[in-house]
Amino acid sequence: MKRCFVLAALMAGLLASAASAQTAPSMAAVVKQNYNQMKNLLTRAAAAMPDDGYSYQPTPQERSFGGWVAHVADAQMATCSGVAGARKNLNAESKTSKADLEAALKESFDACDPVFDGLTDANANDPVPGFRGAQPRLTTLFGMLSHDNECYGSMAVYLRLKGIVPPSSDRSGMPRRGAKKE
Repeated sequence: MKRCFVLAALMAGLLASAASAQTAPSMAAVVKQNYNQMKNLLTRAAAAMPDDGYSYQPTPQERSFGGWVAHVADAQMATCSGVAGARKNLNAESKTSKADLEAALKESFDACDPVFDGLTDANANDPVPGFRGAQPRLTTLFGMLSHDNECYGSMAVYLRLKGIVPPSSDRSGMPRRGAKKE
């Protein structure tokens, strides 16, 4: 009888562990993970482009690479400072040097870090100021991430046109599929 009780308790523990391992992450956790991935890609893309590449435009109708960095920094600052309660204008579009634009991008991430860190499933539906009026916090932050992804896509093309592998495609130092480990 004692063995059956111990075996039943062990099985219950294993089932509980298996059930908790299959639980999907929360919405807030997924958005935070995506934010950190986007932050990494944008920061690395900005660092990868050489100084002279910041003025690069594939056509006169397109933004320069530096213009994309400025656009991301300004949009992020407007979004995150608005969610935090006091909209701030970074005015990164007035900057042209790589150093100034990387600093502006960092400043925008510094404003966004606490906003994303503060996102929870409990406050995800709280109304916050958005560009189209009040929207749920999650909608506003997810919208910013969608915008960042679009901007990164353009930046990645510019990097490729300059012969630079974009961070999202750079697999240096990573084992290739099927490669033997030594």
